[in-house]
Amino acid sequence: MLFIAEVGMNHNGNFAVAYELIRQAKQVGADIVKFQLGWRWGPGEINQITPEVITDLKRWADFFEIELMFSIIVPEAFPMLEPFNLPRYKVASRTVLDHPDLVRKILATGKETFVSLGFWNQDGLPFPPAANLRYLWCVSKYPTAPWEMKGMPKDFTNSPYVGYSDHTLGIECPLLAISRGARVIEKHFTLDKSDTHIRDHALSATPEEFARMVNLGRGIARYLGGGA
Repeated sequence: MLFIAEVGMNHNGNFAVAYELIRQAKQVGADIVKFQLGWRWGPGEINQITPEVITDLKRWADFFEIELMFSIIVPEAFPMLEPFNLPRYKVASRTVLDHPDLVRKILATGKETFVSLGFWNQDGLPFPPAANLRYLWCVSKYPTAPWEMKGMPKDFTNSPYVGYSDHTLGIECPLLAISRGARVIEKHFTLDKSDTHIRDHALSATPEEFARMVNLGRGIARYLGGGA
């Protein structure tokens, strides 16, 4: 199992909060802590991730021994990240539609790349098979309602998806996905669900919720025989 704590922009542009989110992500059992690079909406300070900030985030993640990853949203974000030689990349659902050539360039690095398909509604898949390409099933609604989850694969092991990127309230849907064979879970992560800076806080897991999801999820995976 691979658990991704999606900080996104829940740091609110306050990088002391980002530091604490990285520390807490490690404590609650996440394998990866992830930020977003390139959104144009929200209060201006939220978007101010510079190479210097990335250097600090990387240093903190290394100190706490948790992998750092970014969602690459726009083409300008990719060359900013490349010098840091991060082991994996993430592509957001919107980027698949808006910047398919960027996704191809990311895949050409050969690094493991997770691609969410929350907005993909065409036949087939957007990119040809590649050894480093990992699709995540996703519904791009914030938050996602229970009735919008009906399309989740019944068996991830017999689907194009290795895992699930979550936007629901609570931890039930990630656990449902694990019970259906998902091996990667991405869940938004916050210190305070009542924070109103951006909408993501409300649908995020607190440290206590994330820890419970990890513990239960790894237990389910063990019973399914896939390790944890």
